[in-house]
Formats: sequence, structure tokens, C-alpha cells
Amino acid sequence: MSVKPPETFNVDRLPTPIGTALLVTDAGGVLRALDWEEHEPRMKELLRLQYGAVILQDARSPPDLRSALTGYFKGDLDRLKTIKWRVAGTPFQQKVWNALPKIPAGTTMSYGALAARLNAPKAMRAVGHANGSNPISVVVPCHRLIGANGALVKYGGGLARKRWLLEHEGVTLKTASTRAV
Repeated sequence: MSVKPPETFNVDRLPTPIGTALLVTDAGGVLRALDWEEHEPRMKELLRLQYGAVILQDARSPPDLRSALTGYFKGDLDRLKTIKWRVAGTPFQQKVWNALPKIPAGTTMSYGALAARLNAPKAMRAVGHANGSNPISVVVPCHRLIGANGALVKYGGGLARKRWLLEHEGVTLKTASTRAV
């Protein structure tokens, strides 16, 4: 019986207005994970769940990736579309993660509405679980999903970051619409 060798990925740090982002790329420079520095243990666990054993080595991310993310944080929201990314996960997770970038910047969608769009109208909780397992924050914009009542709920990077990202993209939020869950 052969054991699969560990995946080796590069990890870089990028300062942003909302904290230091960890950028995980493969040998081809494709983004595999983006999370926040203080959530590194969670990011490593998501990578382990998706790829098995993983080795992270410090290395600079490709200049086009850094430039695209820096441009996004400076207000060029379309720059996210230029980033090459790849994720592993269940077929349903893949379906959710591939649907998230289709939610335009400056708009939000409820978990139930995304479930309906995926032809699984009763799968709101499954959409929420897949959204919470998204290893590529910001680029695969899980922050654009909100509660049916407009409440900001469940963001792995913290609700303050979710609020900042949505407002940065032009979403007007009600101050009473944040619920810590």
C-alpha cells in the first residue's frame, strides 16, 4: 500500500487594510488558500481536509496575484476575476464555491437564494457549511452571503472584516443587521 506524499504549497503574507492575508499557492502559482494571519490554524486544517498532508514553505506569491489583490483592496474590484484559483472539496462544495464569484461585487445574496440557484432549495444549511469551509477568502467571495433577513452572519475572518469587505464593494448595510453566530 502506497502512502500519498504530502502536497507542498508556498505561503506568503500580504498586508491589507483589514489585516495580514496568508496567500497559499501551488508550484504553478495558482491560489489554493487565502486566510488571515490570526486564523492560520484553521487554514491549515482546511488544507489538510482537502489535500491530506500538506507542507507549507515560505515563498513569495506570483507578482500578478499580489498585484491583483492589492488592486482589489485599493478599489479595483474587478481585479479578483483575474486571479487563478483551484480548490479541492466535495462535489457540492465545489458547486457552492464556483457559484460565489458569480455574485457581483456590491451585491449580496442569502444562503437560501444561493441554494435555490443551485437547484437545491432546501439545502440552505449545506450551502452555509460549504461557505464556511471555503479556503479562499475574498477571491471566492463567501462574504457576499448574508442571512435571509439581511443580517451579517458567519464569517470565518470575523464579522468586522465581512462588514468592511461588503462596504468596500459598495454594499450599504444596516447597523443593526449584524448577528454574531
